[in-house]
Amino acid sequence: MGEDGDLREQIDEVYRAESRRVLATLIRLLGDFDLAEECVQDAYLAALDAWSRQGVPDNPAAWLTTAARHRAIDVVRRDVTLRRKLPLLVEPDETAPYQPGGPAGAGEGGVMIPDDRLRLIFTCCHPALAREAQVALTLRLVCGLSTAEIAQAFLVSEPTMAARVTRAKKKISGARIAYRVPAEPELPERLDAVLTVVHLLYTTGHTSPGGGDLVRDDLVDRASGLARMLSLLMPDEPEIRGLLALLLLTGARRATRCAPDGRLLLLEEQDRSQWDRAAIDEGTALVRAALRGGRPGRFALQAAIAACHARALTLADTDWARIVALYDALALRVPSPVVQLNRAVACAMAFGPAAGLALVDALTGEQVAALVEQVSRTPADTVARVRAAMENK
Repeated sequence: MGEDGDLREQIDEVYRAESRRVLATLIRLLGDFDLAEECVQDAYLAALDAWSRQGVPDNPAAWLTTAARHRAIDVVRRDVTLRRKLPLLVEPDETAPYQPGGPAGAGEGGVMIPDDRLRLIFTCCHPALAREAQVALTLRLVCGLSTAEIAQAFLVSEPTMAARVTRAKKKISGARIAYRVPAEPELPERLDAVLTVVHLLYTTGHTSPGGGDLVRDDLVDRASGLARMLSLLMPDEPEIRGLLALLLLTGARRATRCAPDGRLLLLEEQDRSQWDRAAIDEGTALVRAALRGGRPGRFALQAAIAACHARALTLADTDWARIVALYDALALRVPSPVVQLNRAVACAMAFGPAAGLALVDALTGEQVAALVEQVSRTPADTVARVRAAMENK
């Protein structure tokens, strides 16, 4: 690859890493989703030209934000009805990379928020929006998934998903939904949607629905970073601990999920000596904290199941009876056919194949149909088991 190709690859990498944060900042300043997206795209095109002549700057995120802001000023100046927004666009830069423990911005009600992307997530997950609209809009704006990728995850056509995202944007604008972190009493009603979005982002990266790679590291890392930010925002919330633990424990075996030829390796085929023990230790500690006191939520229970697998040095060491008990609890919280099928697999491992097959045979026609619909949304190991069960049904 020549110098031009190397530069383009470097600029693309910067854009992938920083564009969502730049977009979140522009949306906060402008209050206009479409204008913010247009300005970020224009900033990227300007970077292609300027950086090819001047080189990549020391702080590319600040450069992109400044360029996008200047583009927004140009657009606003041409629209007299938006002149009142100009003072916001000349405020001091806020583009220094976020560091845990560093300065954080305050939300409403004294809640601290460390990153514009989380403000944007909470805006997109406003209760006025339907759950699917919340998830779709967040994946599009905060996470940078294409409309086609989101449509594939939801099993709808691309035009349908594009219309859904557009309607959600218009509803936020029409209802004048504030771009802010909700006050502390409002957080619980938004939290489940936010956690669902972060988990879906991770799942999409963990088993990518498109492209040549099974794993999209950028999405996995972005989801993990957002989960950590949430843990700083609400450090005593068990479900946030559970979600972060689940992502850590799942990610701990990322490097062992594929054979050299690209074939997916099931859990029993993976080289456990290559699993990330530091991530497992951190995730296991978070699971213990999430399960301590009260009724555990769905993410805490899923993380506890993941911890059972992660702590086992061999497949034979796995505490399958405990996993069955955890699936029993999870099925009460999430009555999903995918949960039922995974419970059947665990029962087969704990009590023999006949016990597992009896549970698979007990699935109703509607549950089987739901499994087929959900299969593309589930992690790779579950996908393989679902497909195998469907072939034997």
